[in-house]
Amino acid sequence: MLAHFRMRYPGLPLHMLSSPRAQVHSSTASVRKLASTTGTTSLPRLPIPDLAKTLDKYLTSLKPFLLEDEARGGTPYNEAFALRAAWVDNFKHGLGPTLQTRLQELDKNSPNNWLDDNIWLKTAYHGWRAPLIVNSNWWLSFKNDTTIPGSVYLGLEENPQLYNTGLTRWQVRRAAWLVHRVLDFRAQLDRQEIYPDTSKTGIWFRTSAEKIFNIARVPRPGCDAFSSRPPKGVPASRTIICSIRDWFYAINVLDENDNLKSPAELEQQILQVAADVGSRIGAGEEAIPISVLSADHRDTWAQNQAHLLSLSSTNREILDSINDSILGLSLDHYTYVLPTAYPSPRTPLPTPDSSAEVDAHLHNLRSGHPSHPGRNRWFDKPFTFIVESNGRAGATGEHSPVDALVPSMVADYAVVQSIDNDAFGGPIESVDAVSSGNGGQDAEERARTIVQDSDDSVLWFDAYGAEWIQEYARMSPDAYIQMALQLAWYRTQGNFTATYETALTRMFKNGRTDTIRTFTTESREWVLAMTDSKTPAHGIHNLLRRAIHAHSILTRAAMVGRGIDRHLLGLQFVLRPEDGKQHEIFEDELFLHSQTWKLSTSALSAGDQFRGTGFGTPEHDGYGINYMTGPSLIKFGIESKHSCSTTSTKVFKEAIVTALLDMRQICCSVPLAHL
Repeated sequence: MLAHFRMRYPGLPLHMLSSPRAQVHSSTASVRKLASTTGTTSLPRLPIPDLAKTLDKYLTSLKPFLLEDEARGGTPYNEAFALRAAWVDNFKHGLGPTLQTRLQELDKNSPNNWLDDNIWLKTAYHGWRAPLIVNSNWWLSFKNDTTIPGSVYLGLEENPQLYNTGLTRWQVRRAAWLVHRVLDFRAQLDRQEIYPDTSKTGIWFRTSAEKIFNIARVPRPGCDAFSSRPPKGVPASRTIICSIRDWFYAINVLDENDNLKSPAELEQQILQVAADVGSRIGAGEEAIPISVLSADHRDTWAQNQAHLLSLSSTNREILDSINDSILGLSLDHYTYVLPTAYPSPRTPLPTPDSSAEVDAHLHNLRSGHPSHPGRNRWFDKPFTFIVESNGRAGATGEHSPVDALVPSMVADYAVVQSIDNDAFGGPIESVDAVSSGNGGQDAEERARTIVQDSDDSVLWFDAYGAEWIQEYARMSPDAYIQMALQLAWYRTQGNFTATYETALTRMFKNGRTDTIRTFTTESREWVLAMTDSKTPAHGIHNLLRRAIHAHSILTRAAMVGRGIDRHLLGLQFVLRPEDGKQHEIFEDELFLHSQTWKLSTSALSAGDQFRGTGFGTPEHDGYGINYMTGPSLIKFGIESKHSCSTTSTKVFKEAIVTALLDMRQICCSVPLAHL
């Protein structure tokens, strides 16, 4: 039975689609970590670092900035450092202990931890008013499914069109399979058949993964919030939101007992949705792209949403259905191709996994088709599958509930197993076709401006990978790559910059992240040596090892709750008017400069199931870089801004390649016996 609801203004129909109850379909066997029958474990609370140690580490982190300033004719290092040391000493024996005590009291009154419950979500995400598109949401390209014929990815035959919608049969089948795999994964988590609560990793992941389902970010003036998670039994809690050509449909994916429907049932429901869209197109209807409003400035979106809700109670029901749904599914009626990429005369689409093809896919995942950005997406949802007409797939998501590692682990499970046609009752058969000026326009124009400025591309470095770095160079792959990024930046900019790398604090209850400050005295010395032709190879190699060792120490400290940036943020947070003016260490221009992350970086998994990923740079004249380090292949997702004259994703990609090749040469010039 098909019933539809229409927003009073400006006209968003949401279609509630139901089907008969089904038995749980069990996909082919997956590797499972069975729960122990004896007891459970728990995660410790996130510690508040020692005040004196944080301040000492902070002083140390300022040294490379002060040395660089002196080298460029600024204040002598000893004088500048002595001034900061005096401010730190005054803070350590004055206001600092008072603020530390307040943090401790805050922690005592917090259900989970002092940081996540009170500070981080608002400061880093919900208080930020920039549009989510490019600026905040992550995007992730999946490897191609080997069950789908190669000719389909090239846009040739074997992929029947559906109901004059532009959608195709292989597209729908892959969408149904991905949705089923994720929901099966979620069910196994709930049953503790994988990642059980008997391990700390299990507790962290299960708690984190649940945060991406049945929820959405809600725009509010000044500071956003999360929607309330629906209780079991609410019909919308058993649905996904499927969008096609800007129409949104709620599809029941669980029965009344919360049992997962089979892949074949999911496929049939999506086909019914496509048929309904086809009939609407045939009748001359055109959906108004309300979804683009979710890509707008957060305060503007808050105003527009409040207006929509004021017009009709039906609009509230529709919005609640979107927010309460498990996840999003966007089916695009096209396969995007870069304007500069011309396919072979024999095929309408570029060769799969070519750089132009992967970049085009990432661009569509990031923001939708550049000619009409922001459409057919709901940017407030934490997890949305996106499948294009030739079957290539990926995901995007709102970043605030969890960091991108969590949805990437969920997606990994969805992608690792190719489509099982037997689960759908057999191979694909053709389907007969059926007969068949507003605020949104302004929002789309603003989204287009953001998208056109985004210089986003992927780099596949295949000369070597983690295996060589570990076994031959005998260094930490992550720290090694961070040094390559330092070198690439210096060679392209002629200066150094504060660099952010994400460290996970997942060993703690509701732990999330802290900062690894990659730019250190040791990394600076190494980079300068790499640009000095007089420094011998063995000397450069020794400096590289020192820089990597220093980075590894910072990494371990951040992961165990002894990072400095979240602690400093907390100390600022508990300042009160009666404390007088802010302390000198917070007013120091170097305090802000040392946290202006023109290199914002994050590492993901080895990326076997993914072709590329990305997030936007937080600074206009910087880079947002996500990388995946496999045994023999390193994948970088790099974003910068076309409007910035000092950055270029293409130039930076070339600089990364050169840096990695030069580093290998340095390592190979030192006999293994000397290591």
